[in-house]
Amino acid sequence: MEKFEKLTGIAAPMPLINVDTDMIIPKQFLKTIKRSGLGKNLFDEMRFDDDGNEIPDFVLNKPQYRNSEILIAGDNFGCGSSREHAPWAIKDFGIRCVIAPGFADIFFNNCFKNGILPIVLPQDVVDVLMKDAEKGENARMTIDLEAQTVTTSDGETFGFEVDSFKKHCLLEGLDDIGLTMEKAASIDAFEAAASAQRPWV
Repeated sequence: MEKFEKLTGIAAPMPLINVDTDMIIPKQFLKTIKRSGLGKNLFDEMRFDDDGNEIPDFVLNKPQYRNSEILIAGDNFGCGSSREHAPWAIKDFGIRCVIAPGFADIFFNNCFKNGILPIVLPQDVVDVLMKDAEKGENARMTIDLEAQTVTTSDGETFGFEVDSFKKHCLLEGLDDIGLTMEKAASIDAFEAAASAQRPWV
């Protein structure tokens, strides 16, 4: 998993509340078990019309937000079903951080496991960030995970809380498999001892 340390990028404003996982990645795209390739279908029903043409007014279709790496969202982001394809699609599109007043629990935890930093901030702070994001591609925000800060294009800085274990995993680029592999030597030693003690197993 890619490490998350410090990110400076374009932030896209999406002031919608209760964005559920079916809006993030509709059910017809859940047939794959690959983490790649889903970015083109992110927010599919909001990005494209019935003929597959882009809807110009949708934020990620606007030229200034096509390369967004940060999403400023409304409350209860990621609610609905617990599909892990939702963070897969977000990451594959290129978004590495989502900031909102609140997230659905399962989506929130899935983000950390897939290299995305979800940041919870009070509504009044999110409003400031939303307004900054509306300035377009020249207004770049900086997310510093080590310092636990979000800095606007104007230099205004806000602190955020993050679980220390989840922070460690993102900083080191450790998903569940990576965490297990950190203990590879201990696992090998245990297996060798177990085989010596019970060779018939």
